[in-house]
This record gives sequence, C-alpha cells and structure tokens, in this order.
Amino acid sequence: MIESVVKPFELNKHKIGPGQPTFVIAEAGVNHNGQLPLAKQLVDIAVDAGADAVKFQTFQAAQLASPSAAKANYQKQTTAPGESQLEMLRQLELSEHAFRELQNHCRSRSIIFLSTAFDEHSVDFLASLDVPAFKIPSGEITNSPLLQHVAAKGKPVILSTGMATLAEIDEAIRCLTQAGAPQLALLHCVSEYPAHVSKMNLRAMVTLSDCFGIPVGLSDHSLGIEVPIAAVTLGASIIEKHFTSDKSLPGPDHSASLEPAELKVLLTAIRNVAVALGDGVKQPTLEELRNAAVVRRSLVAAVDLEAGTSLELSMVAFKRPGTGISVQILPYLLGRKLRRRVPAGLMLELGMFE
Repeated sequence: MIESVVKPFELNKHKIGPGQPTFVIAEAGVNHNGQLPLAKQLVDIAVDAGADAVKFQTFQAAQLASPSAAKANYQKQTTAPGESQLEMLRQLELSEHAFRELQNHCRSRSIIFLSTAFDEHSVDFLASLDVPAFKIPSGEITNSPLLQHVAAKGKPVILSTGMATLAEIDEAIRCLTQAGAPQLALLHCVSEYPAHVSKMNLRAMVTLSDCFGIPVGLSDHSLGIEVPIAAVTLGASIIEKHFTSDKSLPGPDHSASLEPAELKVLLTAIRNVAVALGDGVKQPTLEELRNAAVVRRSLVAAVDLEAGTSLELSMVAFKRPGTGISVQILPYLLGRKLRRRVPAGLMLELGMFE
C-alpha cells in the first residue's frame, strides 16, 4: 500500500496525493477521429461519468512521425491497411482553433481540460491556453529536450512510465526537476494496446512511490474496469483511462476504450472504493454499536440464585440482548457472592454482587 509520507500537490483546487480523492482523467486521446463535434461529445461523456478531467492529444503529425514510420500492430488491426503512421496521424490532428473550442466547452461544463503535447510547438500552444498541468506520454520519457521544454513552463507534470526502467524514470525526474517542474506525479503504465491483466504488475506503483516519494497512479490500457479499481485500493492518486463514444468506430484506440456506460460504472466504483477504504482506524461504527446491543450476549441467571450464593459457571447462561454484563467479564465474577436473590432468566447486574 502506498504510504502517506508522499506530499500532495494541488491541480485546479484538486489535491493530488495519498489520502486525497483519486483524480480521474478520462482519456479521450484521439478518439475524436479529427472531428471537433465528436471531441465535444467526448467532453460531455466525461462530465456525465463524473471524471475530474478530460484529456486529448496535441501534436503536429509531420513533427511526430516520418513518412517511413510503420504503425504499431494494434494500429494496423484497427485502421486502414497500407496506411503509414504519418497518414493515420494526419487524420487525427485537431487544429489550434478546435482545441480552443474544446477548452471553452470544458469550462462551460466545469471539467478540467488537459492535453498531451508531443512536440515543443504543441507545448507552447497549450501553455498559451494556460492548461493547469502537462501530461508527458510514455514514448517521450527519454526525450530530454521535450521534458526540459515542458518543465520550463512551471506547471505540474504528470509523467507516464510505460516501457521505462527505473533508471530511465530517475533520469526523467532529474531532468524535469532541474528544468523547473514544480510538482511531479508518475503513472505506472504498460504500453500494450490492450494490455493483458497478467502484465499489469500494479505493485510497481508501490515501487515507484517508495523509490521517488512523489504521487503515483495508473495510466491503464487494459480492457474492462477491474485493474483501475484495484489500483485505487493500492493507493493510486491518479487514474487515467481511455474512453470513446462507440468502440466500433474506426481508429486506433476505440476498441480498447470504455464506452460511456462503462466509464460511468468505473467512476462510480472508484468513488465508492475510495470511501470504503476509510481512515484505517479500527473502531465500531455507530450503526455497529446499535447492532451489538441486539446480537451480542449478556450474563443471565440460568437457575434461581439465592442471596449469598457464590457464582459458578453452571449457574450462568449467555443470552441476547447485549445490554447487560458482557460475557468477557464472567471470569471476574465467578466465586463472588450475590447480595440478593436472582430468579432464573434475569439478566445479571454488577450491583447484584458483593
């Protein structure tokens, strides 16, 4: 379990860290298929589900991939065959005007707008929108110039750690910190699409927390909702999960994303689990104390007891309700004399004994 020695930081009035409500980022990514109306619909879906933030991806396709770059295997299965990665990315770009519209729509719906920047121009553009934090994807964790450019903006940085070793994560943290990032959070991530549950290794979140002493969470690419819920029980401060309006839509990420109803179920589960975890203090609730009075047992005279009788075990029965002398007190009463006669069936009281 992630310890509370990690200091939380603030992101748009949300505290991020152990002991705070899990910050949930609904990852729209490129599931807008390059269409602003669909992107706005995704914002609405995230709001309706109860997410804290909705995140997109900001990039210039020509700056991200060369013409010869092949698509990943999972992308080949869900996009046009024979199409290069560059051609695919060009269809998934949104204009700067579209992002301004999206940010305004997020403000009108009272949800935090975030976007992952994949190049320095995109970082500068998002900084001009005064985004509250920057998200760095797993693929850029070794891109020191981009890390430095992001850190120099002086905003909190959320860093995904898919495909990375502890040494690479340590170097990225050093790079970001030295370049001016005021707060950092790490997201454990398995960069497979989808990632099989057997590969998720959620305990790595605890390792990241122990090693680096900063808030940690999960960027989840597994199918379903079990893994992020489990991450919350381990202490994830942030959960990021892909979602879509329709899994059957064409595009690289739709099939491995949650649909609206699933996203809502996930958010409800995360909030319920967070409440259920409680404060860790083992004590009965008020409702339990009321029930204890009904279901616990008290000491009752098993037979008629005359005044002066020394109490023996055979003379006592243990019956509900639990409003009398607790059975735990019996050893201290055995051998003590009764002050008065006690008929069978009567609940014993301390005042009956000498």
